[in-house]
Amino acid sequence: MEKKTGFIELKKVFRRLHGRRGCLWDKKQTHKSLIKDLREEVDEFIRAVKHGDCRNMQEELGDILLHVMFNAQIASKNGKFDIEDVIAGLIGKLKRRHPHVFGKVKVNSARQIIANWEMIKAAEKHK
Repeated sequence: MEKKTGFIELKKVFRRLHGRRGCLWDKKQTHKSLIKDLREEVDEFIRAVKHGDCRNMQEELGDILLHVMFNAQIASKNGKFDIEDVIAGLIGKLKRRHPHVFGKVKVNSARQIIANWEMIKAAEKHK
């Protein structure tokens, strides 16, 4: 499979898994029922990082992405949001929190970048 079409195929796979003739187990899951497994996947990724195991890191990131897609699919079925909304929100957040890259803010150090990030994040949370 070409890398460029991988995300499109992934979305199709999730739609099929949750479709009329999809997986009964998948269709029964909720955001809450997936919490334990997501935590386990994050812990496995952390262990892979600590061991410098890049092959396992790749696999565990795939498992974490599975959970992102799974939860977005559940939300989409419930008319709340979909994966495209998640991506759009992330893009907006990254651009807002990197005004030194996407705006006109000048910084001289990583410390300033972190301070700006925290200030922007706090302002976002107050809205």
